[in-house]
Amino acid sequence: MINEADGVFPAVCPLDCPDTCGLLVHKKEGKIVKVTGNPDHPITKGAICNKVRNMTERVYHDERVLYPLRRTGAKGEGRFERITWEEAVQEITGRYKTIIGEHGAEAILPYSFYGNMGILSVDGMDRRFFNALGASQLEQTICNAAGNAGWKYTMGANRGTVPEETEHADVIIVWGGNIISTNMHQVVLAEKARKAGAKVIVIDVHRNRTAQWADWFIPLYPGTDAALALGMMHVLFERGMTDDAFLAQFTVGHEELREHVKDYTPERVSIITGVPAEDIVKLAEIYGQAEAGYIHIGNGLQHHDNGGMNVRAVACLPALTGAWTKRGGGAAKSNGGYASFNSDALERPDLRENPEARSINMNQIGNALHDEKQPIKAMFVYCSNPLVVAPDTKWVQQGFAREDLFTVVHDLFMTDTAKYADIILPATSTFENTDLYSSYWHQYVQIQEPVIAPLGEAKSNVEVFSLLGRAMGFDEAAFSETELSMIEDALDNPESPYMNSLSLEALQEQRFVKLDMSAYDEFLNHLPTPSGKIELYSKTMTEAGLPPMPVYAPLQEGYDGEHRAVEGDLYPLMFLSPPNHNFLNSTFGNVPKHQKMEKHPMLHIHPQDAEPRDIEDGELVVVYNGRGTYELTAKVGDSMLPGTVISQGLWWEGENGKQRANMLTPDRLSDMGKGATFFSTTVQVTKKTLEPVIQQ
Repeated sequence: MINEADGVFPAVCPLDCPDTCGLLVHKKEGKIVKVTGNPDHPITKGAICNKVRNMTERVYHDERVLYPLRRTGAKGEGRFERITWEEAVQEITGRYKTIIGEHGAEAILPYSFYGNMGILSVDGMDRRFFNALGASQLEQTICNAAGNAGWKYTMGANRGTVPEETEHADVIIVWGGNIISTNMHQVVLAEKARKAGAKVIVIDVHRNRTAQWADWFIPLYPGTDAALALGMMHVLFERGMTDDAFLAQFTVGHEELREHVKDYTPERVSIITGVPAEDIVKLAEIYGQAEAGYIHIGNGLQHHDNGGMNVRAVACLPALTGAWTKRGGGAAKSNGGYASFNSDALERPDLRENPEARSINMNQIGNALHDEKQPIKAMFVYCSNPLVVAPDTKWVQQGFAREDLFTVVHDLFMTDTAKYADIILPATSTFENTDLYSSYWHQYVQIQEPVIAPLGEAKSNVEVFSLLGRAMGFDEAAFSETELSMIEDALDNPESPYMNSLSLEALQEQRFVKLDMSAYDEFLNHLPTPSGKIELYSKTMTEAGLPPMPVYAPLQEGYDGEHRAVEGDLYPLMFLSPPNHNFLNSTFGNVPKHQKMEKHPMLHIHPQDAEPRDIEDGELVVVYNGRGTYELTAKVGDSMLPGTVISQGLWWEGENGKQRANMLTPDRLSDMGKGATFFSTTVQVTKKTLEPVIQQ
């Protein structure tokens, strides 16, 4: 494909999105001129979002980093000089050897996430390098860790209802997910179900695009999702709307749960959630009377202090109604567990001489960078932009500004993080790589092979870590393996029955291959929980120091059980920063077309909260708490309950230096999974013309 100047070539969307769309890349005179959807893909069927449709503007962006760079100014200034790859590799490996000699290998930390979802890009040669190096290990829990933990305690693995089945549901509840912006093909399937008579209900803190599309939108206070789910359980048990035969055969703890939820009356739950008691009853009745109720669990409800329990509570609901046995029924949080690659072959943990090396949680990178007892002396950042995405940004920024911290950033752009680097390495785009892709929603695995040659001197993650591994003198064979050989290794996992249908040859011929889903029919008979059943009561949770059944626990920073702000008058508003429509986390935040579509950061604020602050629609405001400030434009409206303010999207640093939502967010960890608590944040809001009164 690289050598063909003109034509249309298959590709894969690399973004951290459930859909993992099949693409067609159009080339003219050797350059990509258009990106469209591949109509032959069985799930995405040619439909793609604006983000990917405009991918060429990202690939050929004027500000793309094309050569290795060395810092010449102060950290954060963004002043660099061009150097050669040989110089870059020599400096990096030389500094690493010195640091290891003086402080030990654990003074070096990789920091990455899924800015590119390619398996080789983030779970391959990079892991081999840091294993062989003996570096500290990163706990990658910034996104879905809390929810996955809550789901696994209940269901055993990240597997649920597969997408194609959901068009047969007659009630679809989208709980905490703006899927029009983040999972558009699930919307297509839900729309098919709705045309056949299904009802679509959205439960969220914000009347976002998905809530506007729904038949019924139920707003609730942030972090109260578990209480609402428990209130639904109360009604289902009380009114005899449970499938007792299913509960007896496929669950443990249903009798204990029946007694437990008696305390969660609609009246009590209404006070906690802000949802009227009659709506709680109505919601439970609609769900309980459904022939095939499906719950789509989004990311929003897990980004709280109680995020794991929120998902755990919702995950119990399909068992009460027996929805799992109905075509289209059940639930899904993540289906990533179906595609189980051979991670040992990819990551080579056998190369690590210190398997007990310390682990550092990526949500608390600010604390780690300020740890004087076990100091981090070097960081290697790739596929992530922590100075935009990590919580408590000011604290993180101060850590990155340390002159004694040697930082390497491998990226396509001079990100906010890259400005603090000592060495910047130019990264290839997905269309310049060979990689393997799976979805955490649908069941198709895809291969990406290069469509264009690398721009400038850009290199892929596989190339970079191969170079560094050989330069460090590590195992020659491990750091000389080709991408195609690594893909073959990844696909060879006889422990997973779902992988039986996959081979490199099939992927190269067909471009996308469906997992062997024959085991799906026996889903309920082989749950990987300790009991082999759906665990409504979990002994494992008791052993972990957690309540064995779903409970509602008030937020540490937010509202108590009677919807009173824990911070009182100081920071009385809850602040949430969910995704916007045209960025994906910080990706596309520097692309002019996407910036134009999003316009500028806005704060959605309820009239009852705007009026006493004398804030008018379109006025500049400052959102603040003890961690920092965030300046943006007020959008006054009733799209959420009073007491909650919302800013969608993660913006790169603005001209005034005050456009980072994560200046405000805490680095506390969630109740389970060590996940992020972005949405358990309280703030105050004032007109920009007034001076914020900030107390630590």
